[in-house]
Amino acid sequence: MKKYDVIVIGSGGGSKIARPAAHLGNKVAIIERGAMGGTCLNHGCIPSKMLIHPAELISDFKEAEQFNIHIDPKTITVDAEKLIERVTKTIISESDSVAPIYRKTPNVELYQGHAKFLSDKVVEINGEQLTAERIFVTPGVRACIPAIPGLEGTPYITHKEALRLTKKPKSMIVIGGGYIGVELGFFFAEMGTQTTFIVRDGMIKNEDQDVIRLFEEVFSAKYPVIFGATPTKVVYENNIFTLTYVTKTGDTLSVSAEALLLAAGVVPNTDNLGLENTSIKTNEKGFIIVDDTLQTTVENTWAFGDVIGQYLFRHAANYQGEYLMKTAFTDDLFKPSINYPPMPHAIFTNPQVAGVGLTEAEARAKHKDLIIGTSLYKDSRMATPCLAPAQYGLCICMYDKHSRKLIGAHIIGREASNMIHMCIAYMKMGATIEDMLDTIYIHPALPEIVRNAVRKAAEQK
Repeated sequence: MKKYDVIVIGSGGGSKIARPAAHLGNKVAIIERGAMGGTCLNHGCIPSKMLIHPAELISDFKEAEQFNIHIDPKTITVDAEKLIERVTKTIISESDSVAPIYRKTPNVELYQGHAKFLSDKVVEINGEQLTAERIFVTPGVRACIPAIPGLEGTPYITHKEALRLTKKPKSMIVIGGGYIGVELGFFFAEMGTQTTFIVRDGMIKNEDQDVIRLFEEVFSAKYPVIFGATPTKVVYENNIFTLTYVTKTGDTLSVSAEALLLAAGVVPNTDNLGLENTSIKTNEKGFIIVDDTLQTTVENTWAFGDVIGQYLFRHAANYQGEYLMKTAFTDDLFKPSINYPPMPHAIFTNPQVAGVGLTEAEARAKHKDLIIGTSLYKDSRMATPCLAPAQYGLCICMYDKHSRKLIGAHIIGREASNMIHMCIAYMKMGATIEDMLDTIYIHPALPEIVRNAVRKAAEQK
């Protein structure tokens, strides 16, 4: 049996532990069963944004006539296959560059294969048994495959295959209206694929209700969305998928397409880790249970990233990894709890969505009195020169009435993922309405939309 000081399972979030721990003098084993770099680099945020950006450009071209620029949408051609080939080549190159870095790093030994726990402190990989005083588990998540009769055995795709689809389908059914569904569905729709979304409970359902309402209105006006639909059967014949679904009124209908993209959520990669051989506990969904120091139910074994199911964002995993480097390698009996700053998120689709802090429903449950300021994109001075006359969008800023501190901010519209950062910083610093008003905003610039929401809040007593 090989002995190490540290074992890291997963090279995505695990990158925040492996080399830094080795630099401290620890002998480290890092294990990866898939492509090096984890989900974000290979099948997540990086390749998806490389594809979504061209889709955003095409969407802008279609609105050019509102600026008296005449571009016939029918003449816009996209070599989608070449685009995906370029992105795939770039991602593979970046992924392939990771292993040599580990192999050149002193005190690090890389294992590529499937890790399985044999006991609390023993991990098997490629027939070898490894043990370590400290173990970090971050194997990520994978697509949830819904139990729809007829689905098994068909050539459906998940986000993993969609990001490397070498042939653009003429038509596609997307099951799901969450992050993955609306981002990848938007990409394929703008590439010219006739894309239909099947949504059971609503779109981007964890967002603020006002944001959801506007998003569903705008998105469904651009792309076919079937709301309140529960899939009941899949048939694949003659290279065509036919999905049967039941509506909320009880009607049974169907839709057909060349491709079927499953975007019904994710499940953790814990079912084949051998956790049943350990004292590491998981919840009913399979996510690893951790305490407020990210330690599992086994001493000196930590889990972080998507596999704990708290924040399914790479930026969350990065923060957790940095926290563990400060706490897990000390001999202090008292280890400070992880204290998350405001955790932001963004959805890179059209319209773009971003948020930080509480939604209105959450805020009303936690705060007795609220002050809410809302501003529309179209009322901004920047709307005149830079936004299409029909531009939609809004910003919502919420404050506790007594402390007057910002507790939630939500933006839907152009550059939402960039504009939310000022609200992230304000919230982190405990800013009040007065602090946000006593700031000079560049005129004219889109962040004045945030300022306008603050002004609306300040009008309320």
